[in-house]
Amino acid sequence: MPDQPSYVILGRGRWAQRMHSMLSGELRKVSMIEETRRRSGESEFEYQDRMGEAIKRSAAAIAWLCVLPGPHVSQMIRAALEAGLDVIVEKPWTGSQSETEELEALARDAGKLIAVDYEYLVHPAVQEWKKRFYPGAGLDFAANFFLSRSDRTGIPAMTNLGTHLFSIREYAVPASSVTHIQCAYQQPDERLVWLEQDGKRIASIDLQKDADRLVQNYLEKIEAARSSAAFAIDLRFASRVARELAAYEA
Repeated sequence: MPDQPSYVILGRGRWAQRMHSMLSGELRKVSMIEETRRRSGESEFEYQDRMGEAIKRSAAAIAWLCVLPGPHVSQMIRAALEAGLDVIVEKPWTGSQSETEELEALARDAGKLIAVDYEYLVHPAVQEWKKRFYPGAGLDFAANFFLSRSDRTGIPAMTNLGTHLFSIREYAVPASSVTHIQCAYQQPDERLVWLEQDGKRIASIDLQKDADRLVQNYLEKIEAARSSAAFAIDLRFASRVARELAAYEA
């Protein structure tokens, strides 16, 4: 069996700790860089250089950016690419179109990939939708994503949770029409997506079922793609998802 890639997690908090525990459980070597904030008086260049040096010292192969969205994410991506690592970015991606294209060009030139953490796309039922219904012309897409817990991110529910739903549409049925999307915190848990045709529901997925190893399975796909430095669920994909979500909200 080939050696498994090592990881460095950038970030602190519950999600970063959860990913550290999961990776360790999958027998991956993993380290953490918890100090990821830009310091007072630190220039963008100094911040990126400091992050790059910390990433290099980790001697990891993949950097996982477990941080909230913002301009620092692009700087961290640049630092990781310059340090010679592949990168996993959390959703939602908020970079501009020009920023997205620039970062993807840097990754191609470096022979590295940038993946965005849309693990629901490896859900077996979503994979089946892609086989059966792609591209989804003539179908209506609808979904609910409710969490019983309160918000821990400061990100609106539609942005934080809706991005998962729109990623499923973009991946499996991009030509479908969006008719209904609801997202909320502090509501009874529900993660349901469905397709309708001529007003009748023809397929549905409870995303909470068969979801035990989604993140692990997603990582396996990323690791398998590293040798080709190409991965379909990249920043360009995430940018399309963001545009579709924004258009729906408007």
